[in-house]
Amino acid sequence: MKMLRLLVVLLSLLPGAAYAADLGQARISLIKGDVQIYTSDTQDWVAASINMPLQEGDRIWVPEGARTEIQLRGGIYIRLGSATAFDLVQFQEEAFQFYLNGGHAYVNNRKGGIDQIQIDTPLSSVRCYDNTLLMVDVMQDGSTDVAVIKGYAAAESREGTTRIEAGTTLHLGADMAAEISPLPPPDQWENWNRERDRKLAQSNRSLRYVPEELDDYSHDLDDYGRWVYVTDYGYCWTPLNVAVSWAPYQVGRWVWRGADYVWISYEPWGWAPYHYGRWSFVANVGWCWVPPSIGAVYWGPGYVGWVHTPTYVGWVPLAPGEIYYGRGYYGPWSANITTINRTVVQKYRNINARNGVTVVNRTTFQTGRKEPVRVRGNLFRATNIEAGPPVIRPTRATSMPVIRDIPAAKRPPERVRRISVNEIRQERSLVREEKGSAFKGGRPAAEMPVRKRNEPQPMIRERHPALPTQQPVKGGRATPRSERQQPAPPSVQPAAPAVQPAPTAPPAPPAARTTPAPAPVPQSVKPEKPRQQEAPRQAPPQVRGGSQKLTPRPERGAPREPRWQEPLPGAGSAAPPAPAAVRPEVQRPSRPASAPAQLPAAERPAVQRQETPAPSRPQQPMHRRELPGR
Repeated sequence: MKMLRLLVVLLSLLPGAAYAADLGQARISLIKGDVQIYTSDTQDWVAASINMPLQEGDRIWVPEGARTEIQLRGGIYIRLGSATAFDLVQFQEEAFQFYLNGGHAYVNNRKGGIDQIQIDTPLSSVRCYDNTLLMVDVMQDGSTDVAVIKGYAAAESREGTTRIEAGTTLHLGADMAAEISPLPPPDQWENWNRERDRKLAQSNRSLRYVPEELDDYSHDLDDYGRWVYVTDYGYCWTPLNVAVSWAPYQVGRWVWRGADYVWISYEPWGWAPYHYGRWSFVANVGWCWVPPSIGAVYWGPGYVGWVHTPTYVGWVPLAPGEIYYGRGYYGPWSANITTINRTVVQKYRNINARNGVTVVNRTTFQTGRKEPVRVRGNLFRATNIEAGPPVIRPTRATSMPVIRDIPAAKRPPERVRRISVNEIRQERSLVREEKGSAFKGGRPAAEMPVRKRNEPQPMIRERHPALPTQQPVKGGRATPRSERQQPAPPSVQPAAPAVQPAPTAPPAPPAARTTPAPAPVPQSVKPEKPRQQEAPRQAPPQVRGGSQKLTPRPERGAPREPRWQEPLPGAGSAAPPAPAAVRPEVQRPSRPASAPAQLPAAERPAVQRQETPAPSRPQQPMHRRELPGR
């Protein structure tokens, strides 16, 4: 009878569990301002939060003075500027479909990312492919600009389709008239995105210690933590600048998402360490994240062990080798079981660690509002508990990633509210063939009539800025920024003075009659104005449209630190040899001497204040600490 009851519970949870398992494909990786989101769980616009998982059907609104960044699997980034309405329409194996109703979107589908990204607008459908950088801007009347910085894109309207090469911009007006022109000088929005791309591309220290599936999150690990050597597990990651009483799964909240409770961390690095791998408390170091072993990289809603009572809900981070019991399958170290024996949770190793157990009131668990709770003893050792995920009916507050009120002026307008993602999915098909049509059900589209211009045209962003206006801006938006950016490329600036003296040679004698001294002054000022017009004709298509080293994807098979491999459940005898095989190879002084050079100098003092490495091993890399018993 018990087995029959368990089978019924499992069958009833399978559809929801499969739905929750798809949440690892996209997340909000950066957020500034009152960004809002509409989901099927909230059925309303609520405040968004960093590290919130995204799925099909979600809608994002970025009000004036705000911006956000979406990270997709494969290391793809989509950034949204002010007054932007962005909908997630479809997620397929090698293709994503979005809808940009208005505003500004910057797409970085770097090399090795995904085969195709389709962004539909009210009047067009834009498709970009692997190794592409482009910007899409849409006005309220539907007029669209598609600027391709790298790679190429295909744009389609009801008049037909055309190809947009790197270094050019397609202007599609509300009357369906199409024009192609060179890229204008970069403005503040583009410069901010390019600088963000460069910063993300420079993060590579953590690539040595994580499996290839987690390479895209090395930026978070590099910026907010360090790697230490742990005897039992090899190199582990520990966060920096946290309180002494800090413990995992405490800064954030559990949100009902995809028919399951999912952990949303408010810490900027809180994606990979909370949805992959396990945690361990190490003496003299503190809490350390143990990345998953090769072949066991599975996204999860939050790898914790659960207990609950009629009054409280408690959880503890799972240690390496401990099975996650919850709704759905999340790899070999998980079980699709929600009711387990109490003796199982009492054996969790981290329940005895410092601040390892977190206990909240059931009301707090639902509303997300922190309230102090005092529980006598360890809740995991109590006798009146139920083990397993809490069975709490979700409410509207339970589905909100963060409890925060949004000013009425920042709410999405009515034209954004009345959009239906289901209607967009029915009207615009996801086109996988390059010559297919999103307007004609995948049938081949005709050639779009396009007028070509030789001079850059004003961008939509100039009339509707994509960044907050609090920053110092002169009267015009594009012109001052282009003047400041012109001296940036050294390959273009020296060439301009060599070209300018030829046309200005005739006026030179009259200037020499007056006095020779002032002549160099106007000569140094004059080239800037003509250069501002000549640069877009030649330099932008070469410098901005030809860069092939913007955000390189880490090469597969790159050298990595040998790691402890978690044995599969049931193979208990295989566990001890694994660490033993790793420990001698990492511990020997024959380690490459170049490893410490990868650490920035600014980080070393912070690590040295916390560690006292043994004087006999000064050459050890990554500032790992010596643990007792080594």
